[in-house]
Amino acid sequence: MTTSSIKNARRWAPGGKRGWFFAAIAVIVATGVRLSLQPLLGPARPDFAFYIAAAIIEYYFGLWPAIAVMTTGFVITDVMFVPPYGQIQQIDRNDIILGISYPLLGTVIIGLIERLRRGQYHSEMVAAVARCRYEMLLRADNDRLLARRDAGETHRLLRMLTEKNDKLVFIQVTTPDQMPGAAAAMQPCARFDDVHPDDIARLGNLPTLGAQKVRLRRAATQEDLAPDGTAAPADLVDAICERYTTPNGQFLILRLEG
Repeated sequence: MTTSSIKNARRWAPGGKRGWFFAAIAVIVATGVRLSLQPLLGPARPDFAFYIAAAIIEYYFGLWPAIAVMTTGFVITDVMFVPPYGQIQQIDRNDIILGISYPLLGTVIIGLIERLRRGQYHSEMVAAVARCRYEMLLRADNDRLLARRDAGETHRLLRMLTEKNDKLVFIQVTTPDQMPGAAAAMQPCARFDDVHPDDIARLGNLPTLGAQKVRLRRAATQEDLAPDGTAAPADLVDAICERYTTPNGQFLILRLEG
């Protein structure tokens, strides 16, 4: 246990005037209860109500308000509930017994409660610190997994760009700092001019991942011309639309198959 944790454990009780206010209320209530039982109990157990009041105040508001309740209760008990009643000049056997038993029993009561409350507060503090550290470890682990995923995506993107550069149609990039709703930048690639413009617009505006069918125009050579001399009609070919998420943004890539 560190010095700071000990210091914090000693300050488990709420501060302010609220504790002292309730301590005064507890003394008044304890005095009223003991007065109401005076005809029944007489001089027997003159201090029990103040033990209860001090224990309650100690549990909720801490050591010093409880000590104030015990001290005030000792004076009230000695004057009002220990014979001879209302006399403080004469000290007899009853006063001596009260002067020994009251502080001893009161110290045991509030001391045990204070000890338990400090232990409870320290346990809660340790649990809160452990929970905070656990959340930090979870966030760090999550960041590490995200970084690993981003690195894997980046390597996969670079490998694909290197191996299949001649089959790429376009690369559409969305950066993290791009405004919401802004159009993504499209970078034409090697086969961009071979794909029908309508398919380019369709896949660029409403990208659908996975296998696609696009119209690929034949080369305008003499053998590929129609009998009337116009260009031959476009062929349907297979294509793949893939998305790569990296720290630099999202890359939507259309490439031809085969």
